[in-house]
Amino acid sequence: MKKKILLVMPVPFRKIEGQLGFDQQTCKGLVRWAENFEQVVMACPTLPEDMAAKTAPITTWQPISDLPCAERVELVELPYAYKLPDFIQTYKSTRQLLKAKIQECQYLCFGIAGLIGDWAAIAGLEAIKLGRAYCIWADRVEYEVIRRTWKELPLKRRIKEFVTLPLIKPYQRYLLSRCDLGLFQGQDCYTAYSLFCKQPHCVYNVHTQKSDQIDALSLDNKLKSVLSNEPLRICYAGRAAEMKGPLYWLRVVHRVCQAGVNLQATWLGDGPLLPQMKELVRELNIANRVNLLGFVDDHHQILQVMRENHIFLFCHKTPESPRCLVESLVSGCPIVGYGSPYSEGLIYPHGGGAFVPLNNWQKLGDLLVELNSDRARLSQLIKTAALSGQKFDQETVFQERSNLIKQYLPLQSHSFQAFSPH
Repeated sequence: MKKKILLVMPVPFRKIEGQLGFDQQTCKGLVRWAENFEQVVMACPTLPEDMAAKTAPITTWQPISDLPCAERVELVELPYAYKLPDFIQTYKSTRQLLKAKIQECQYLCFGIAGLIGDWAAIAGLEAIKLGRAYCIWADRVEYEVIRRTWKELPLKRRIKEFVTLPLIKPYQRYLLSRCDLGLFQGQDCYTAYSLFCKQPHCVYNVHTQKSDQIDALSLDNKLKSVLSNEPLRICYAGRAAEMKGPLYWLRVVHRVCQAGVNLQATWLGDGPLLPQMKELVRELNIANRVNLLGFVDDHHQILQVMRENHIFLFCHKTPESPRCLVESLVSGCPIVGYGSPYSEGLIYPHGGGAFVPLNNWQKLGDLLVELNSDRARLSQLIKTAALSGQKFDQETVFQERSNLIKQYLPLQSHSFQAFSPH
């Protein structure tokens, strides 16, 4: 019997000319899973077409049938049921489907996300009922993300989250206490979840290759540009969404400009706050200092921008594990922004970043002014960023993750004993 892994994840399928597809980064990850398991069963919600059309400018989709591993991948469509009536209506049939897939597969990995519409959590409940070992994957602390962005949500969404938020933490802890392995992306997730899991591991989900790491010549040219006092070059790559703090990012840039620093700042990425960003650029009179490039679908171009810039400035407001910080380090671009266990863990032990307390954008602006004045310190940050980035390549991290699953998930059924933190 082929050793199958069942992955139940929140990342959505999209139908492309009748075929199921993923965004490009998820496609790359699927190929890596297939390199480490004989067969992969991928179960995800399918994005409704009216919603898929809205993501067109910010997501590049790829048919899964075009992947080299397509013959060894089984795709299982799940309902897109993040509204309570939809979730209730599809619950029974979807749980039965998940039960069947759990019984077919030797390894189980579930990417929990929330409450309503979270089929990975339902798969966990079914695995517990069947006495099966399973792994929990988490890349952000959902209840903290909701709590910190709640005030900016639309009214209907705020009411929903107000009701469900108190339930998410105990629900997730229940699933964590009964899993055999916890894979938590970055130190933020690890800190939040590890106490409730008997076998926790801090891992990283990256999509860069060893060939993406900054080469010696590019690194040398960047260092020369810093030490020759060229204008400071700042960048960011990510969605213009509330949790990314894009409006604070612009205020930091404005503060640095007001301090007399000659700089150029570039934001790559689209999102709901991009119109507000453009308006704020006009209000702050920094149009000659800021380039809002919008959506860029060429990943190599994004990495090249990071290689050419001196600082990757970020104002993330929630405990998530954004890949852009990893990609910045891979590109030899030091990460400067709000400190968190995740960002601090990325640069351990070599360095390659500088941080201020959460939401203190004024102090962040002052830090940039200091780095601009102390070019020797900035050049050292660039060197150590490149060094820290060498540990992040997709092939290695997926192999390590797969080995942990094979090591800690027994193939036979077993009796559950809930884990209790000391």
